Parts: sequence; structure tokens; C-alpha cells
Amino acid sequence: MCKVYVRKILMLVSFSLWFCNHLYAQKILPKPEMRAVWIATIDNIDWPPSAGLSTEDQKSSFVRLLDFHQKIGINTLIVQIRPAADAFYPSPYEPWSQFLTGKQGIAPSPFYDPLEFMITETHKRGMEFHAWMNPYRAVSHLRNASISKDHITRKHPEWFITYGEKKYFDPGNPYAQEFVLDVVSDVVKRYRVDAIHFDDYFYPYPIPGKVFPDYHSFLKYGKGRKRDDWRRSNVDSIIFRLYRTIKVANKDCQFGISPFGVWRNQDKDPRGSTTQAGPTNYDFLYADILLWLQKGWIDYVTPQLYWEIGHPAAEYQLLVDWWSRNSFGKNCYIGLGLYKAGSNAAWKDKTQLPRQILKIRETPNINGMAFFSSKSLEKNLNGWSDSLRTNYFREPASPPKIP
Repeated sequence: MCKVYVRKILMLVSFSLWFCNHLYAQKILPKPEMRAVWIATIDNIDWPPSAGLSTEDQKSSFVRLLDFHQKIGINTLIVQIRPAADAFYPSPYEPWSQFLTGKQGIAPSPFYDPLEFMITETHKRGMEFHAWMNPYRAVSHLRNASISKDHITRKHPEWFITYGEKKYFDPGNPYAQEFVLDVVSDVVKRYRVDAIHFDDYFYPYPIPGKVFPDYHSFLKYGKGRKRDDWRRSNVDSIIFRLYRTIKVANKDCQFGISPFGVWRNQDKDPRGSTTQAGPTNYDFLYADILLWLQKGWIDYVTPQLYWEIGHPAAEYQLLVDWWSRNSFGKNCYIGLGLYKAGSNAAWKDKTQLPRQILKIRETPNINGMAFFSSKSLEKNLNGWSDSLRTNYFREPASPPKIP
């Protein structure tokens, strides 16, 4: 009789403990939420601190950066591994980046694979690693760029267009598209990246008074279409083919795009937002984000909403609502311009970021956020990194899965 009584007591205690733990978990663990940070390598904006550091200094500086972000609650790193047709890994297609070693084409010494190292360290901490690649920028500064003899602009100069102080792949050249596909496929096959991430640079932002000089490829490949429609079809084509290439190489690898924050102004299209943005994705960068979402050619979108609440031409809350209505069932994360802290009266207001985060969390179909960029968080601008650590990201959350 005593043994039965003791057994019942133990069962009751066990159940009580399970039930309390269950309630505790339900109470404190938030739903999956993207909490990402962009780590820009071009011009050594975020990492490495400077070009040409020793292997050990590169590794230790990345580990410090990673530990810092883990401490404040970040769960995803978006690391730029291909800033300008160059590589932060041993690539069969492109030379080592000058932003890593100081001179393009020169490998780290002692040799190591920075991409493999970064992925391993990131996954070790339970965080995701999204490989950020710029699709079409080939030379970032014509006057002072280090260009190696085996850079693709030297091998195939006919694939490239000079516009302003930069050199770009011609998006209308099918050979250039094939090259980009090969580069991406190689990374997805060889590395355990959780996503391939493209930013907002497709056709370049317009330079006042200068036309993007792609007339030769337009005459060759335009096939009677209007030039704007032909340009959009070029970008549509590579997005569709990239999605298919990534999924063939690794079906679990995501494909995400971080576009400029305005798809199209409503005065151009009733589906657009009630904004007065100068450049827009559709009309200036020839990136039809809505089509890609609707067709399922991308897994997530991270619009760069770097404007403040109350901005007269592109109001933050209005745009969050617009993207919520136009995410087509895909994960939508909001890109936040933390670097603007202190730049004007609105960004000097310490409640600006908390209000933006609140808007994200109360809006349906919005699944998290990404901060530009790492350096802004490290500087603890307006004390916002402390706020993330002690308040908004106090409890851990995992990144959302592909719907």
C-alpha cells in the first residue's frame, strides 16, 4: 500500500514538473523570428577590420564579432562573401578578395578557408549563416581597385559595362548570367550555407544624366521588345534560374533577396505603395520582386526599409503594411537602417527603433528583421544594442523555416 502511494506521489510530481516546464516554455519562448545582421566586407565596412591582417587576426576578429552578436540575441549572420566578382573562399571561378588580403588574387597566409571557418563557428553557436553575394558588381572602384590578372573582367571584357566609377556584368549578356550561376552553384555544392542572399543591386541605381550603356546587348538580344521590359526579363531570368540551380544543388538551402524598400509608387501602378520614392525596384533597378514572390522563385524577402516612422516620401509603417499584404506567403523580414542613428531628429529619438520593432511584431506576415550593419550594433548607437540584449531579444528565438 505504501509503495503504491509513493509511486502515485512520484507520478504526480513528475507530471507537475512537466506541466510547469511546458507552461514556462510557452510563456517565455517566442515564436520563430528572424534576428539577422548584415556583415559587409566591401571596403572592410564590418569585417575584417582591415585588409591584409594575419590569418589569426582574421579568425579572432570574426569570433569576437560572432560572440558579440550571439550575446545580444542575433540568430542569423548575413555575411558578404562575394562583394565584387571576388571571393572570401578558394574559388575556381574568381580570385581572392582584396578586402581580405589587401591584394586581389592573394590567398590568406598561413592558408585557411575563411568561408568554411565562418560557417563552422556560426553553426557552433546555433546560428544560421546566409552567404551574401552581389550578383553583378565586378569592380567597385575603378581608380584604386586591385584587379588580378585572372579576374573575369580581364578574361572576358566584352561581358562588362562601365558606368560611373564601377564596372558591372551586363545583365543582358547570357554568358555573364551563366558565369554567375556557376559561381553560386559552386558555393551551394561545397559549403553548408543556410541561404544564398542577394542585395538590391541588379541593374545599377541611375546616375543623373547618364544612361546605362547596354545598347549593344539590347540590339543583339532585345528581339523587338521595349528596352525596360527586356531589362526586367533579364533579371527575371537569372532569378528563376538561380532558384532552380540552388535547389538542385541543395534543396534545403534558401534563396533570399533584400530589395530596395519600394517596389513601385502607386502613381505608376495601383498595386504600388502610396510613396514618392525616387528610384524604385520595378522602374529603375528592373527588379520585379512581386513577380518573384508570386511565382515562388525566392524563399524570403528582406525589403530595406531604412526610413523613419513619419518619413514624408517613404513612411516606414506604411511600407511595413504594404509588404505584409504583398509577401505571397513567403517569409518577409524587414531591413532596418540602424546606421542612421543620430543622423536627424527622428533618428536621434531613442524610441525610433523600439517603435519599429513593435510594428514588425504586431504586423501579420512579417517574420522578423535584419540590421544594417554590424558596426552600428557594435557601436551601441543610441544604446539600442543594450535594448536588444536586455529587452527585445532577451529570450532566444530560432529563425523561421521555409513556409
